[in-house]
Amino acid sequence: MDLSTTYLGLPLKHPVCASASPLSDSVDGIRRLEDGGAAAIVLFSLFEEQIRHESNALAALTDAGTEAFAESLTYFPEASDYKVGGESYLDLIRRGAEAVDIPLIASLNGITNEGWIEYAKEMQEAGASALELNVYHIPADLTETGRDVEQRYVDILKSVKAAVTIPVAMKLSPFFSATGHMARQLDEAGVDGLVLFNRFYQPDFDLDKLEVAQTLELSSPTEIRLPLLWIAVLYGKLSCSLAATTGVHSQTEVLKYLMAGASAVMSTSALLKNGTAHAGTLVQQLREWMERREYDSVAQMQGSMSQKNVADPSAFERANYIKILGSYQSPYSA
Repeated sequence: MDLSTTYLGLPLKHPVCASASPLSDSVDGIRRLEDGGAAAIVLFSLFEEQIRHESNALAALTDAGTEAFAESLTYFPEASDYKVGGESYLDLIRRGAEAVDIPLIASLNGITNEGWIEYAKEMQEAGASALELNVYHIPADLTETGRDVEQRYVDILKSVKAAVTIPVAMKLSPFFSATGHMARQLDEAGVDGLVLFNRFYQPDFDLDKLEVAQTLELSSPTEIRLPLLWIAVLYGKLSCSLAATTGVHSQTEVLKYLMAGASAVMSTSALLKNGTAHAGTLVQQLREWMERREYDSVAQMQGSMSQKNVADPSAFERANYIKILGSYQSPYSA
């Protein structure tokens, strides 16, 4: 049985990958993810704010006292001569790439072109097999238009693609008004893969302390519906790879995403909850299910339930929404 797949042009032993999480913040963690069965690893994200904060702190430290005496201006080199902010991240890529035999995908999380290009180049030089761009942008400015938001993604992608030669994936938000059009724009701009979807962590209110509470909740399998819909709709209409990254806890979610058209299926919450060996469990469950149903390969099932290939394509559109609402029977109806 052939479980192999190709994601971002990278050959993978199987489609189950580890998405960005604290599990990959050390070489030992990276090794454990490979030993646990992951076919590829997306490293935890390097945030643009981290780079800026450390750069600013260094500049403040080296500037202190430089005006006291004229000769003190020559005490320290310019801040631009230092490798700050992401040096430890780059070192992790170097050592991690040497430690494992599976693709290591670096993750950049930022909001401006300046925050991406330099470190994208250095991540490639450090040995990353590919880059995942995580544009975590919440347009809280009421004057910012939908076109502005879309253009931000496209501009960042083009800047990074012009700077590196390794494959580049974009992790998309689920909140575009026209997700299909956004995906096509990125595909035309040269993206190698789209990751559906970025799971935004949203604030809550602590009613006792009257404070905004920052809480992290793990995903659940019920969250696969939206990415499942869009992967099924986009499959066969774009030239780039598609990856799923929400709600993957069992072989059921892996199978559904593959049938929708995903090339890779990424998990974080299940690995945090069950340990890195859970990736291998998902692969074994996938293999056993395929054997029972007499599938010969992952390629055979990939996209088989996409909008392009199902008997009734309207099942993904408004017509099916109307059917579902009309067919529901409440236990309290007369």
